[in-house]
Amino acid sequence: AAFMPNMPETVTAMLATASIGAIWSSCSPDFGVRGVLDRFGQIEPKVMFSADGYYYNGKANDSLAKLAAIREGLHSLEKVVVVPLLDTERDVSGIQDAIVLADFRVPVGEIEFAELPFNHPLYIMYSSGTTGVPKAIVHGAGGTLLQHLKEHRLHADVRPGDRLFYFTTCGWMMWNWLVSGLASGATLLLYDGSPFYPDGNALFDFASEEKIDIFGTSAKFIDAVSKATIQPGQTHDLASLRSILSTGSPLMPEGFDYVYQSVKEDVCLSSISGGTDIVSCFALGNPALPVWRGELQCKGLGMKVEVRGDDGALLGPGEKGELTCSNSFPCMPIGFWNDPDDSKYRKAYFEKFPGIWCHGDYVAETEHGGMVIYGRSDAVLNPGGVRIGTAEIYRQAEQIDEVVESLVVGQQWQGDVRIVLFVRLRDGVSLDKGLDERIRGRIRDNTTPRHVPARIVQVSDIPRTKSGKIVELAVAKVVHGEEVKNREALANPEALDLFADLPELQV
Repeated sequence: AAFMPNMPETVTAMLATASIGAIWSSCSPDFGVRGVLDRFGQIEPKVMFSADGYYYNGKANDSLAKLAAIREGLHSLEKVVVVPLLDTERDVSGIQDAIVLADFRVPVGEIEFAELPFNHPLYIMYSSGTTGVPKAIVHGAGGTLLQHLKEHRLHADVRPGDRLFYFTTCGWMMWNWLVSGLASGATLLLYDGSPFYPDGNALFDFASEEKIDIFGTSAKFIDAVSKATIQPGQTHDLASLRSILSTGSPLMPEGFDYVYQSVKEDVCLSSISGGTDIVSCFALGNPALPVWRGELQCKGLGMKVEVRGDDGALLGPGEKGELTCSNSFPCMPIGFWNDPDDSKYRKAYFEKFPGIWCHGDYVAETEHGGMVIYGRSDAVLNPGGVRIGTAEIYRQAEQIDEVVESLVVGQQWQGDVRIVLFVRLRDGVSLDKGLDERIRGRIRDNTTPRHVPARIVQVSDIPRTKSGKIVELAVAKVVHGEEVKNREALANPEALDLFADLPELQV
């Protein structure tokens, strides 16, 4: 296991683990002790790698105190290997079974790789855990590698010698996806820390200086730099940049406009979507197809991706429903850890439509074979029995200049559901009647009257996972007075308290 920043030693440790047939599992160092134990405590690792700390927003954060507490809670550990990052002379004698990396290394000649079955476990990854203990999802070596080779070479156009970058931590599946770029002969570009330190140009500085060919980021990052009016196309040399990939949440049509107007006009912009569950994508890019504003270009090759209604019937272009896959595919998990009869596995993906993978995304296919994602199915709003994807509301609300970001939930109210929209506004801005009416008007004019929130409430922060995804389900629990059991899964768990017992939601 690894409690590591995104650094070269992390990649080396993962490759070494895979070479002997051991299983790799990782968390980023911004996780708290409880969050790490909720994950690694399930799988009982024997060896753990950890840096002595990490940097974020220009500040050094020491990890040794957390590491000592994690070691105390993981009785299965036989060795803790500490990688120096903050200080090359760290004293690790206070941590049981700990040695520094230099003392763990041994001279090697030619590497001997263990020959193992196609489905031999490679990774254990975790669901977000925002509504309970994270699921420990096991992925096989053959399926993961085959799927990533397909996505890199055919969908993302990764070529030998390309310089491949994805902004990610080691606690997000995009790290695993990035590292597989080595199999296509790419050079990996690693970045650890805040993408906004010292300012919003940091990643574009990196892209320019290192001549990145393929640049991966999140839709939230694109939205943030757009709102900050950053113009990298005018200020940076991005001549080498061929492709931009975006994931984590749906990239709104206005995000496409920003990239082509302000970053580079001749890149292939690919919004991609899948998840930790498959350590890859169901819908993604295609360098041989046009890019359509607001859409994922195509379905994954070899995957029978279809849209179904709640009754299981196939839906046509423009009809919203569940994203499903009705054939087997190489990157299906080989199971969940500690689930010997696969009952939890089957319940997670095959309960809604027996024999058909149901991914939990609310989507529609387009007339030219692309896909639009409207949000997670379990976060879909249902006022008056009409299903509304959360992304439909975010797109409109966040086009208001004063709105930095938003989060929407359905509140149980008088025997029905009413839409409540929370907004984080620019510094110094308050939600007055005029701004409230402009937000409502924008939503009404560009969607339907049913999309208009019953309540709009200003908050100072929006809770999100470690990988930057907003957590509608956790907020809905707080709004309804229910307990959120696994706050450690959040990057800013204190933000949940902002949604409790709000007087605006009592009337």
